[in-house]
Amino acid sequence: MPGHLILASASPRRVQLLAQVGVIPVDIAAAEIDEAPQSGELPSQTAARLGRAKAQAIAIKFPDDFVLGADTVVACGRRLLNKPVDAVEARRYLELLSGRRHRVHGAICVSAPGGRAHERLVTTQVSFKRLTGAEIDAYIASGEWEGKAGGYAIQGRAEGFVKGINGSYSNVVGLALFETLALLDGLGVTSPSERGARQNEGQRVAHDS
Repeated sequence: MPGHLILASASPRRVQLLAQVGVIPVDIAAAEIDEAPQSGELPSQTAARLGRAKAQAIAIKFPDDFVLGADTVVACGRRLLNKPVDAVEARRYLELLSGRRHRVHGAICVSAPGGRAHERLVTTQVSFKRLTGAEIDAYIASGEWEGKAGGYAIQGRAEGFVKGINGSYSNVVGLALFETLALLDGLGVTSPSERGARQNEGQRVAHDS
């Protein structure tokens, strides 16, 4: 019998995305790792390394289970746009992204019982319209940029900045669902019928309430 699913992330966005498709981890454990980029590393390589490191850090505590780790990296060219430390940095990010295309690299890693890592890397290209100073001011004032890679949340007010998107939308939110489900189903951790039953149950509960 396969082990349980553990999510190596305390991100509420990832928890919500998984629940949306009927995947409920039995435990959630945030991984404490060094997220600093390494010299000469491409943004996609940074995402892959961090997603793997998160899964492996938590797998030590749950050796008989499947541990899902993920990381999201926003890059404009080769420049990484991490979570802004303050409003000044968030403003710089938005000014840089204004009128330009950027990439969101999402890494998914499932550490299986026995320690073998199964990985996927998903890249989404996002195009922003040219932002006015007033739009940037309003977005900074909203505080929505806080704790967000790239300084914006596509599922919030910043969706109005998006001129076009090529690739997975959920990847930009925090977890590429198609690729995640393919990994989990392939490993026997989840199945379409099991997920469907959970989604139907969730809908009934919401309707009854």
